[in-house]
Amino acid sequence: MPLGEETVRVPVKVSRRIGAPAAMIFRVLADPRRHTELDGSGMLRGTVTMTPISGVGDVFIMKMYFSELGDYEMNNHVVEYEPDRRIGWEPEAGRGHPAAAEAASERRWGQRWSYELVPDGPDATIVTEVYDCSLVPAVTRRNMDDGEVWAEGMARTLERLDAACTRTDSR
Repeated sequence: MPLGEETVRVPVKVSRRIGAPAAMIFRVLADPRRHTELDGSGMLRGTVTMTPISGVGDVFIMKMYFSELGDYEMNNHVVEYEPDRRIGWEPEAGRGHPAAAEAASERRWGQRWSYELVPDGPDATIVTEVYDCSLVPAVTRRNMDDGEVWAEGMARTLERLDAACTRTDSR
């Protein structure tokens, strides 16, 4: 790469058409208690937060497990919230995570998880899960292939979201 040029980093996006209205899907995504049911990564172990997300500035806490870290929590700062259209958060190392003792600026790494919902007729929605790690330090981005390591888990999450929103008992 020539001096002065930077690689443009594109967020990882995975989409799925779900046969449910955007409002129903958004309600599920905005409820942290439902996230373990949806998790395609296998890392979520439960929630500390028992109330739905209500807007930008909310923080919800999830119990996590990763083999290299063991059990820990992530404090998720809601940075996008447009009812029935978009919801997103930036994780911050929480209790039990090695980085939790760091300065506040070191506990967040510049990653963002979000969902975009686009109605596709009256009873269907195109849901796109987005992982943006463009602000993550270069060495970490390389270790996770600029976020591509999450694509398979994101697809599984959307499959689970589909199942959760199209079951007859969830309507």
